[in-house]
Amino acid sequence: MSPRAGNTGPHTLAFVESPVQLLNVLEWAHAREHALGAGLTLVVLSPIDPMTRGQLRRMAELAREDGHEVRWEEARGGATAPFHTIGGLTGLLRRADRVVLGDPFSRYVQLLLTITKARDVVVVDDGTATMEFVTQLARGERLVRWHRKGGRPGPRDLVFAPVSAAARKRLTPSERRHVEIFSSMPMDTTPEGVTVTANTFAWTRDRFGPPRITKGADMVGTSLVETGVVDGDRYLEAVRSLAKAHGATRYFAHRRESAEKLHRLAVETGLEIVRPDLPLELIARRGPIGRTILSFPSTVVHTLPLALSGTDVRVAVCDIDPAWLTENASPRAQGFLSGVTGTARDVHRLSAVSAV
Repeated sequence: MSPRAGNTGPHTLAFVESPVQLLNVLEWAHAREHALGAGLTLVVLSPIDPMTRGQLRRMAELAREDGHEVRWEEARGGATAPFHTIGGLTGLLRRADRVVLGDPFSRYVQLLLTITKARDVVVVDDGTATMEFVTQLARGERLVRWHRKGGRPGPRDLVFAPVSAAARKRLTPSERRHVEIFSSMPMDTTPEGVTVTANTFAWTRDRFGPPRITKGADMVGTSLVETGVVDGDRYLEAVRSLAKAHGATRYFAHRRESAEKLHRLAVETGLEIVRPDLPLELIARRGPIGRTILSFPSTVVHTLPLALSGTDVRVAVCDIDPAWLTENASPRAQGFLSGVTGTARDVHRLSAVSAV
């Protein structure tokens, strides 16, 4: 159980915008249980998407059960919402000794970073984006999500550039600022002065499971179609081929997958579509889960082996064939996705299936 607010020591303020970010803050707090000082306040900058909001509310319940304070902000609830949110958080930001964040690419978070004077800044995993963040920070590059990299900055990017530059400075270690990255992702380079701490998913394993393991296979969905990286028809054919080859019966949908795509998958592949109410790491650990979990390149090929450590579940990852990429996909897409797969530990690697 984590320390309650009111204890002596530094106070920690965390900002999350997704269920996985909130999970990884809980993992970080579990690892720092005896060093949280005056406690942890979790600020949820709520998105609009109903699926994400539902998972965030479930994760917020778990955080409260662990003794953390949770503050829910309707940060995107209308044109004036950002002003109310930032105004209401300014005092907390200026008093916080430590700030924890899950998405350094978020403009909302970058804006909040310019307000804080915290001497400790912690970045927890936001999926595979953490790998790109670390690389860009080490090279002193501007912060750009991997699937957008390669395009020219738009007007909004140019307007926001001074804020982004100031936020990047806050994320750079100095004599007055300590920066920690808490991650389960592999890293080729480590920014100078940054402390990297391994996220082993100890909280997840302590809180859930071990799971009941079924004989079949389950498949993990991805939002690569929704982000414009992979062609929808090619993706459907790949899912169909994988499911048939490995006897998969369930498809765990990514929270950002569209209802139309999921309906088509269900009709044309016969898979049972499951929309989880929690991040997949918790769903898998809670069980029941298939003996084999099939995935395309994504965060879960790194996190599920940790969450399911000590079980007989096998995680298998299927490469993305370059022919599946859309013409608008970032030039970085193929290399980045191959890197996600190639650096995964304790997974079985599958060749790209035929998708014609």
